[in-house]
Amino acid sequence: MSFEHEATSFGGHVQTFLIIWLGQFASLLGSEMTNFAITIWAWEVTGRATPLSLIMVVTQIPRLLISPFAGIWVDRFNRKYLMLLGDTIAGLSTVVLLALFLTDHLQIWHLYVSGAVNGLFGYIQGLAHSASMSLIVAEQHYARASAFESLQLSGSYVIAPAIAGAVYAVTGLSGILLIDLVTFGVAIASLTTVTIPQPTASPKTTDPIWQQLTFGIQYLWSRPSLKVLLSFFLISNFINSACFTLLPAMVLARLGSNSTILGTLFSFFGIGGLLGGLTLSVWGGPKRRIHGVLIFSAIWKVGLIVLALAQPVTTQMGTALVSGFCSPFPGSCAQAIWRSQVEPEVQGRVFATRFLLTQLATPLGAAISGPLADHVFEPAMQSGKPLAQLFGNTFGVGAGAGMALQLTLFASCGLVVALGGYGIRRLRHIENNDGRIILQKTIK
Repeated sequence: MSFEHEATSFGGHVQTFLIIWLGQFASLLGSEMTNFAITIWAWEVTGRATPLSLIMVVTQIPRLLISPFAGIWVDRFNRKYLMLLGDTIAGLSTVVLLALFLTDHLQIWHLYVSGAVNGLFGYIQGLAHSASMSLIVAEQHYARASAFESLQLSGSYVIAPAIAGAVYAVTGLSGILLIDLVTFGVAIASLTTVTIPQPTASPKTTDPIWQQLTFGIQYLWSRPSLKVLLSFFLISNFINSACFTLLPAMVLARLGSNSTILGTLFSFFGIGGLLGGLTLSVWGGPKRRIHGVLIFSAIWKVGLIVLALAQPVTTQMGTALVSGFCSPFPGSCAQAIWRSQVEPEVQGRVFATRFLLTQLATPLGAAISGPLADHVFEPAMQSGKPLAQLFGNTFGVGAGAGMALQLTLFASCGLVVALGGYGIRRLRHIENNDGRIILQKTIK
């Protein structure tokens, strides 16, 4: 089935959806190329996992701080302009990094500042985009729309590492940053050509600012099932952050900083994600969307464990392909649940609160992952050390072995959490509840 045919089945503003999708895909492609190149550059400069984890920390913290206000802005202001603002600031940040690199002044702390700025405005842009989709796409196709959004990320994972690896070998970081600037230009140009629908019902503007900031919490507090879903993702995001922050460093350490194999591995993740997203876009996901959240989250964690244990490159590539295929399902299915139960006119505030509450543990997971690897697990898995004597036959010894053990421990906890979700009745039956019937009571 063709992309155009499937998108047409969405109903609503099909042309707007396609233009935004293509523009944001270009932007994501450039951003993923830059993220890939920066990871390699930071590893080459420091040879440690901690700087890589700190980049994620400083990217996430501004998002958490701004999220309550961002929800109000997205519900009140023109969402198209907010999306343009996010892409523009990200482009300017790339210009600054490129200038610093070309003048031989780029340092690790500059990446922290850039990550903080991009995290802040990128979150506003992403929230405006997510809330807009509920008015662009018909409700029965929310899961498919989420799948197409996952295709953006998956497609960029396929193309970005391959291009970035080749370009980085020839031009270094500068060539990647130049390509990133071009993709931002494409994204901005695409947004200027479309009209993005606004909610027909505007939120009250006479309420005290504190009441506006706490609206999302009040809304969710009256929804016990959604509170359980929030708790599930709070724990899962802590584990995911600790795992995914560590993965590139572990691979680079084990492969002797071979960026080509790292790029190929992440391309296989992307190919799998692309196939998974295409499957979701055609299929629409399981009828009970919570199965897509729990089952595929569990498979993801099994894939991480295999990656930590596997030594042959072919096994790692195959595992990345399967894990990548599963990756769009949890997020797309969860997003479909949220979009079906929260009214479009308040999704900005509610989604911002959801982000704040579910992502609180993400900086913590990233912050502890790098130092644990550098100061605990890696030294303990050197030849003759205690952990190496216990686990050396399983994970090997030397560079990367400690991170492999650490990744396995965190991923195993994630597997228990995902499968344990079926033991929680409110989570298992979350789709039996209609969230929209209490909106008027909540607003009052």
